[in-house]
Amino acid sequence: MEIDVLKRVPVREQDPEVRAKNFEEVCYGYNKEEAMAEASRCLKCKNPRCVTGCPVMIDIPGFIKEIQEGNIEQAYRVISNYSSLPAVCGRVCPQESQCEAKCVRGIKGEPVSIGKLERFAADTAIESGVRPVPPAQRKGKKVAVIGSGPAGLTCAGDLARMGYDVHVFEALHEPGGVLVYGIPEFRLPKEKVVRHEIENVKALGVTIETNVVVGKSVTVDELMEEEGFDAVFIGSGAGLPRFMGIPGENANGVFSANEYLTRSNLMKAFDESYDTPIAAGKKVAVVGGGNVAMDAARTALRLGAEVYIVYRRSEKELPARAEEVHHAKEEGIIFKLLTNPKQVLVDERGWVKGIECIGMELGEPDASGRRRPVEKPGSEFVLDVDTVIMALGTSPNPLISSTTKGLEVNSHKCIVAEEEFGRTTKEGVFAGGDAVTGAATVILAMGAGKAAAKGIDNYLSGKEQ
Repeated sequence: MEIDVLKRVPVREQDPEVRAKNFEEVCYGYNKEEAMAEASRCLKCKNPRCVTGCPVMIDIPGFIKEIQEGNIEQAYRVISNYSSLPAVCGRVCPQESQCEAKCVRGIKGEPVSIGKLERFAADTAIESGVRPVPPAQRKGKKVAVIGSGPAGLTCAGDLARMGYDVHVFEALHEPGGVLVYGIPEFRLPKEKVVRHEIENVKALGVTIETNVVVGKSVTVDELMEEEGFDAVFIGSGAGLPRFMGIPGENANGVFSANEYLTRSNLMKAFDESYDTPIAAGKKVAVVGGGNVAMDAARTALRLGAEVYIVYRRSEKELPARAEEVHHAKEEGIIFKLLTNPKQVLVDERGWVKGIECIGMELGEPDASGRRRPVEKPGSEFVLDVDTVIMALGTSPNPLISSTTKGLEVNSHKCIVAEEEFGRTTKEGVFAGGDAVTGAATVILAMGAGKAAAKGIDNYLSGKEQ
């Protein structure tokens, strides 16, 4: 296969007009020939900057070299030494701002498609039935992990490889956290990818127990004092949605993105064979500009709606991945940028009949470094919609912190934990991911889970003084 070393091997995708009407995965990924060709573009740097851009420090040149030589299973083994969720990360990580952003090949051309190569290696392993090997020896110590999202699964997998007995407690009826309730099927297939990755973690000896709401069913203190766990990792995520506090926000037809996506993803509202109600709407406004906003908008589109993204800054400031914005535009989603809702208009029955918006312009930078949006007087207009989805971010549910003695939280209700190893103010309790940082990315949560696993190992093995 002939390639231009300065350009990526193109990735095959569903046609936008076709995929806008189904929930099948948008990107088809590489086949073996394409993956080997793309891998050959790697410069095999002696000091690989790409690795420093990866929150879990995968040996990127190592696995790419194996792909180039056709050793796909070995490439997967290399990745698995660092990541418990390679098929997930290959699909949803923001590689363009992490590993690929540091790729030396990208200085004079396009960076190597590291994410797509990781996905290829992981998908090939799935198709071949490759499973991780559990450790030969156990340490005889028990660790409880709260939450089976990316932080919890990563921490559990790493601890199991070290020989600890790990028990994961999940509040919902199905493990996976945000991977199952938050990210749509067309970006992250649940049966093919998520469940398989979870089974790989279980194959290491991890036990996962669902329908356990820590803070109600059992407390952290009880896990340690009564059930004999030697350490606890809290990776419960940030599932408490935020709203704007504008008039009409309590009307019928106003959703949080969390509820909307959970109904569609975890409860299969998109599948006609499931009896899960969802008010899909005919004209939908999604307020926000992050990945969750794009997911909610593209889900509503597939449920048959005309969809608007309403965002108060310009396209340059959109926090969503460039790939997600590109796909949303291709599929026909309408972007109302430099626009902010002032109130939700409600009919006599209590249902949404539109949103009053105002135009914005960018002023001086705020604390985040982004230019602050300010209202343009006289630019008010009404957007004719019957459904509004608020995708404004989330914060941690305070249930765990409020029922655990000695566990400190900050003003945002996030658990206070040291960055290096996730140690909290309560001895033997570690935390990481969105429960500590607030809503962030899957890979950052995984990085926190990996760091906490090291911290727990240090603590239980007496390395921590």
